[in-house]
Amino acid sequence: METGTEPLVAHLKDVLLDLAAHPFPEVANPPTAPRRASVALILRIQPHYSHWPAAHSKHAHAPSHGHRRRRSSAASNPEKKLELKDILDAFFAQDWVKHGDPELLFIKRATRAGDNWNGHVALPGGKRDPEDEDDQVTAVREAMEEVGVDLSYAHAIAIGNLPQRVVTTSWGKVPLMVLCPYIFLLTSPSIPPLRLQPTEVASTHWVSLRALLSPAQRTFEYADVSQRLAKAELGIKRWFLQSMLGQMMFAAVRLLPSESTYCSSIPGFIPESEASTGVIGSIKGWWTGDTAARRTQKPLLLWGLTLGVISDLLEHIPPHKAMDMWTYPTFTSWDVRVTLWAMSYRFRKQKAIEMGQVTESSAGAEEDTEVPKQDPQGMPVEKEPGEVGIGGLGVGRHWGRSKRDALGVRGSAVNSTLEGYYPIVRKAVATALVGRVSLTALLLAYAWSKYRVRR
Repeated sequence: METGTEPLVAHLKDVLLDLAAHPFPEVANPPTAPRRASVALILRIQPHYSHWPAAHSKHAHAPSHGHRRRRSSAASNPEKKLELKDILDAFFAQDWVKHGDPELLFIKRATRAGDNWNGHVALPGGKRDPEDEDDQVTAVREAMEEVGVDLSYAHAIAIGNLPQRVVTTSWGKVPLMVLCPYIFLLTSPSIPPLRLQPTEVASTHWVSLRALLSPAQRTFEYADVSQRLAKAELGIKRWFLQSMLGQMMFAAVRLLPSESTYCSSIPGFIPESEASTGVIGSIKGWWTGDTAARRTQKPLLLWGLTLGVISDLLEHIPPHKAMDMWTYPTFTSWDVRVTLWAMSYRFRKQKAIEMGQVTESSAGAEEDTEVPKQDPQGMPVEKEPGEVGIGGLGVGRHWGRSKRDALGVRGSAVNSTLEGYYPIVRKAVATALVGRVSLTALLLAYAWSKYRVRR
């Protein structure tokens, strides 16, 4: 019996084999940002009802008793890389896998004071410790600490990495760290028991790749402009920008979890009743729409940096339309929005042409030799950090780009498309604000002249 997911499973196998055979290069830290962090993209196959595995069946990829936990990147070990194809062939040859539904694990972050990612949908992960042998070990350790998933050789297949990136803030001006995504495939048909870390994770959600690829789930997330600024930009400047620009609009995907787990020990797990807020609080909540019921019913939205990472994976899967999952970030204020649209028009058109050319030529773009960037007059330009933004955060693949990176292979299409966009955002914001001030001054001058005439 066909389930309709067989083509997706077959494509996923090809994508994982390709990513394992062609690992992305390591990205060096910027001089002012020594931190590194890793996230784990944890995949599993949900068996279909009609192809449920037998209870006594032994799943493929069973290690020998003497096999120790993997402590280094699979991509850096030639012997294990050669074995990976046989391991994946054996895993995907199982009936419950061929007819199953691929899913990806997301977390919703817990609320912590001073954390800019409070309540965001994210991937399990965290910063690299000095004791970690490499970035992949960090992803394995963080997955165990945050959600209790064992990604060792006995339970998962370490596929390899996705494009690493330099994460920045303040609209691409201030580098924060290097983010390193790694892919793991769980080999058991059963959902692993999860142990949520209360200080880090509020809930976990398994989401089908079919739902992530569905155009019907596309939506927008609205974020406070002040959250996009560096910590140093506080006080009057931050308040002024927040009041003048309104909110930023980011492309998002509404998640439809097939299985969710909630951490009941976190503060606020059981919302306070409306009566406890008092009359004034109830009126304020009704007026603003910020009620406890609405807060608990807020949909899970995948956006920002995590959406960029997921797009790097989904862009490899036919029909290769992960780019449609997002649009260029903009503002809710109409004048800023129109100004940004006009000033970025040529940029967006040029990027569309470049990405169309990359799509045709990426198959042959495997060289990693350095190619100097050139300006329109053909003169070399000094290399600078990749200033790419997703969800208000800058995301660059290299601190100094290689030919493969400059061409923007399909795996990093989202990042390459947004490169150079945030400098235009800053100019558009300044232009719109100057326009507002000028228009206000003209109106005041006109009103004053009318007032003097009447006197």
